[in-house]
Amino acid sequence: MSAFSALSGWYPRLKAAVFALLACNAAIFVFAGTLSEALDAAAWLTLFVLFELETGYGGRFLRGRAQAIIRIVRLAAAAVVIAAAIGYIVEGDTLDMLNSGLWIAVVLLLELEVRYPDFIAGQRSAFTATATALYCGLGALILVWAWQGAWFDAYDALLWLIAFMVIEINILRWPDAENATPAGDLKRNA
Repeated sequence: MSAFSALSGWYPRLKAAVFALLACNAAIFVFAGTLSEALDAAAWLTLFVLFELETGYGGRFLRGRAQAIIRIVRLAAAAVVIAAAIGYIVEGDTLDMLNSGLWIAVVLLLELEVRYPDFIAGQRSAFTATATALYCGLGALILVWAWQGAWFDAYDALLWLIAFMVIEINILRWPDAENATPAGDLKRNA
């Protein structure tokens, strides 16, 4: 039994809990946050669901009409993320602007990891150093929000770090999962 097979007990429950908490957070931002926060939360939740569909179901959503729909929705959500980031700039919300920029960079790295695994394998140390720097920056923002007493923002940022850990586990599990598509097949289907 591999290390990833051992995840089968707690991992689906963790994933469901993370999705539920992120959906609750998005609802809170929609009803009690700024327009930028509402757009940002809804778009990132959408992108997270799309990453889950692509990495967590053995490639079932990477063919035909489903793949085309995922691409269209991803482009729309990415446009909303950019609009929210611009909104943070206009509002002068420095921490959310930095947070948004760091997450956009993380997603770009994930896209490279998912779509071009052979390239990333050849650049593993640079990729790892970049990812580490980005995640450290996100961790520092959590500490700043906590220091400022912005507990919900700190909690939300921590939850997103956990959410992306879930996606990374999906990416790492592909070759190991019973019905998963190896990352190389995902690259060919992209």
